Amino acid sequence: MNFNERLSGYITEIEDALKGYLPSQDCLYGDVIKAMSYSLLDAGKRLRPVLTLEFCRVCSGDYKNAMPFACALEMIHTYSLIHDDLPCLDNDDMRRGKPSCHKAFGEDMALLAGDSLLNLAFETALRDTADIPGAHLAAYTLAKASGIGGMIGGQVIGVQSEGKRIPMETLRKMHSQKTGALILAAAEMGCILGGNNEKDLAAAREYAVNLGIAFQIVDDILDVVGDQQLLGKPIGSDAANEKSTYVTLLGLEKAREYADLYTAKALDALEYFGEKADFMRELTKMLLKRNH
Repeated sequence: MNFNERLSGYITEIEDALKGYLPSQDCLYGDVIKAMSYSLLDAGKRLRPVLTLEFCRVCSGDYKNAMPFACALEMIHTYSLIHDDLPCLDNDDMRRGKPSCHKAFGEDMALLAGDSLLNLAFETALRDTADIPGAHLAAYTLAKASGIGGMIGGQVIGVQSEGKRIPMETLRKMHSQKTGALILAAAEMGCILGGNNEKDLAAAREYAVNLGIAFQIVDDILDVVGDQQLLGKPIGSDAANEKSTYVTLLGLEKAREYADLYTAKALDALEYFGEKADFMRELTKMLLKRNH
């Protein structure tokens, strides 16, 4: 199976699984489920769940056992985007090429849709997974990465840093939590569910930390020079919100050099896995050159 076939296959399985985990809309609170579905389904790169499934496979596990955790991770990522777009935070009107959840359903329903996806994530990760080796540790890993010591902590730093020129150390800390924590959790969960070998985990962590940095730098670059139609959201939002980014601190060309550097570090970390990591090598290179 070549790279494109495997990636397409993973995405199709993830999409189908996500649909299966969503509750029926035929109920008194169906409106919030419609809002959840609107933001969760048929959109996004599915990078994080793909990493979870692939690391499970590379670590000799059955990737299907990792599917509930991969979907839970995507639910948490989506909830964070819904909340990020709200007027009290980034106030973005577009997401993934269509109106943001709060534009389509109202601020109240968008807030509740995000809350519901966060809770559904842990229902999904903990339902019918007790017999899967490593399930408890994988769920704990996801909870920790999503909370104040992970993604939310990074978001707090981001809010506090708006309108300020923050030092590079603070920028790195912010993105290691806001963006990097879920990417790291994706790799860790895959390894845990694939066998929980400490050497595998160490290599996966090294890979994911560097991938997370490279991914964020490319995001910052695309916010300046990207194509709005391809991105599915307005460019220039970082500047409009007076956010410090890798581009504002380093300049465009230096930021590109850093993206190359951290991508190379991520690829170096994959050497531990040998030929089994060929898919992730191609994925990593694709993410560096992405236009959305």
